Amino acid sequence: MRSFLRPLKRSSFVLVVLAAIVGTSAVAFAADPTDTSVEEAPFLAENDKAMTKMMDDMSIKPTGDVDRDFVAMMVPHHQGAIDMAQAELRYGRNEQLRRIAQEIVVEQQQEIVAMRLGLGQPLPARAPASDQPTHASAPAPSDSMSHDTAHMNMQKESR
Repeated sequence: MRSFLRPLKRSSFVLVVLAAIVGTSAVAFAADPTDTSVEEAPFLAENDKAMTKMMDDMSIKPTGDVDRDFVAMMVPHHQGAIDMAQAELRYGRNEQLRRIAQEIVVEQQQEIVAMRLGLGQPLPARAPASDQPTHASAPAPSDSMSHDTAHMNMQKESR
């Protein structure tokens, strides 16, 4: 039995040493201030805030209604994607990625509306996108299609 334990102890020791080396390297990498530029810091902070909010908001107490619970978790998930895409729009320079970020904002907003309409939930009041300047004197944008019309169109499509 002792000869069996000796290799096990040795391999356990090796694993502990490897874990310590990897852990130390990861801490050193994360703590290295040259890894992120001063320019990238606002993006990273905004992205971290969006991720934290998303994860917090996705932690729900189940209601017993699978559909409501699904929407309750997916809406913050989609909003997190919107918030991260808006950070890309504010700080990113790659035009292809910025176009993708714009598409994410539009598509995720549409899916949030569709999910809420699917449950008969009220839609939130319209607000300017957080990556756009707010003008107090500017009139609110008008919808080309009302929420009722959108809901009726969704019902037609589902038939």
